[in-house]
Amino acid sequence: MSSPSSPNAIVTDMDLFVSSDKMYLHPVSSPTELLVIDRLTHYISIVGYEASIIPSNSERKLIYGVIGIIGLIAGPYLVVITAVSQVGTVAGQPVMKIESTDVIPFPKTTLHLTEEQVSFNSSYLAMAKRVLGTEYFYYSPSYDISHSMQRLANFPPEFKMMPMIDRSDENFVWNHHLLKDLSSREPEFKKYCLPIIHGFVSIKSVTVNGNTFSWTLISRRSVHRAGTRLLIRGVNSEGHPANFVETEQIVEYSKSPNGSGGRCSHVQVRGSIPLYWSQMPNLKYKPPPTPISGVNQIDVCRKHLNDLVSAYGSPDRSSVVLVNLINQTGAEGRMEEEMRKTLDTIRNPAVKYVPFDFHHECRKMRWDRLSLLMERICRDIDDFGWFHSTEETILSEQKGIFRVNCIDSLDRTNVVQGLIGRRVLEHQLRRIGIFMPTESITSHSTFEYLYRNVWADNADIISIQYSGTGALKTDFTRTGKRTHLGVIMDGVNSLTRYVKNNFYDGGRQDATDLFLGNYEVNPGEGRSVKCPLDQKKDWKFLSLPLILLWAVAMFFITLLIPAEHTTETLIYLLFWLAMIAGTLFVIVIFGTEFVDYPKLTDIRPKKSNKKE
Repeated sequence: MSSPSSPNAIVTDMDLFVSSDKMYLHPVSSPTELLVIDRLTHYISIVGYEASIIPSNSERKLIYGVIGIIGLIAGPYLVVITAVSQVGTVAGQPVMKIESTDVIPFPKTTLHLTEEQVSFNSSYLAMAKRVLGTEYFYYSPSYDISHSMQRLANFPPEFKMMPMIDRSDENFVWNHHLLKDLSSREPEFKKYCLPIIHGFVSIKSVTVNGNTFSWTLISRRSVHRAGTRLLIRGVNSEGHPANFVETEQIVEYSKSPNGSGGRCSHVQVRGSIPLYWSQMPNLKYKPPPTPISGVNQIDVCRKHLNDLVSAYGSPDRSSVVLVNLINQTGAEGRMEEEMRKTLDTIRNPAVKYVPFDFHHECRKMRWDRLSLLMERICRDIDDFGWFHSTEETILSEQKGIFRVNCIDSLDRTNVVQGLIGRRVLEHQLRRIGIFMPTESITSHSTFEYLYRNVWADNADIISIQYSGTGALKTDFTRTGKRTHLGVIMDGVNSLTRYVKNNFYDGGRQDATDLFLGNYEVNPGEGRSVKCPLDQKKDWKFLSLPLILLWAVAMFFITLLIPAEHTTETLIYLLFWLAMIAGTLFVIVIFGTEFVDYPKLTDIRPKKSNKKE
């Protein structure tokens, strides 16, 4: 098999010169040319390099790639990478983590804007920087990390000769929208288009039984229906689910006891329950997940299943296993019932449904009972197999996919995905002769520790990107058992999620929608066009929190200041307690008035006239 690295490597290391009129990008790898951006006309061109072209008073900085161009009210802004670190290599090619970025305006000033427009433009710029400030963006200048190894191996030679931006998987390229001004131009511009993914990458060198191999875990977050935990649930009309993540586990070995070197790869996916449903924040600790009525659940679920079968399996055999870990009672139980009913109607022969009530089965910290689930799916794990190749030959391919979900597709999901990945990895290491037939990962304490912690790190990072906090239940992933300290930490994270999901996620959602192009700024906003950021809260939002704070303050003042507590003091205390309780009651009644909902897109569920 040919190397999956691209012959059209991306231009990364460049000197960026910024003058009053133009920006000049001088590639280290192509020193005879310049990419020139006219800051006034916004015209972009590639010209031959001559030192005299660049004004001597230009500001110079080293950059490591172009993320793209984002249009705001003031005009376009160039987004570049200013610091990177190398995570490791895959297929002999470097994989880099973006450490810092810069956003450089085309326009030299904002004097052409009104005062209100300047304020709105600053808000949009802060949104773009907020997404870029989220850690764990990755790229490779010469290896397409948006695709799995199996997909890369099966692409025809002519496809591999295409520029990386043209052959990368748009589902997982987070700056595809930002690169459109460059990627839509002549072919010579495409080498400046650097696809980046968002998620998690770990590349570790492992030595077991005297054999050294590289163990890699890559999680790619989808750009479709991307967003924050409670605001973005279920699927859209195209069948794309929220929080869809493809996780690939890779083993690369130079020489094994069973022969020459090669690569093994295994892919799993996670994603929100593939139905129309919502769980909009309303100040309640846990709003009930609710299927949306009056919509066609069957068609949208069928679209999603067909996409899974097309991308990862075969319509001629059982090749998609849906592992549903939600509760089978209460509000989650109603979701499970709706899912089961929808699947029974669709009756896709390529799809197998495995419901497992995680919380019920593992109650009282009996997480050893996860073995019951593994017994139900172990035959499918072995039947699907994995991708295995040498440099010249494909020895086997993965023939199916596990799609795991809970309500968030974070905590319970990651625990089960780690168990599936463990079983596959042990089979792979036995196949290539690194493990003896009776050995497992638990036979090697150092590798066991590494394996557990990398999967727990994967859980934390994907959770932070979706919910705003680290994952729950990672004590089991890290140690192999549920602990009382882990339960306490889960409580802290749950409370933090409550605060962020209710009072901060609207801004995070707006930033994501702006970055991905779900919302495009109109330059006339704030002048000829109303800006969606121009929304005023009513009296309840402004006054009730102040009343609550005043009542709490007065309660403690009344309690602490008097040297002696009298009947009059008690009456005052009861009065302020009543004020606190009454204000809280009114706030809860008008809960949605206080939630931080997004302003750029209206994501609240709407009923449809369509019938199932």
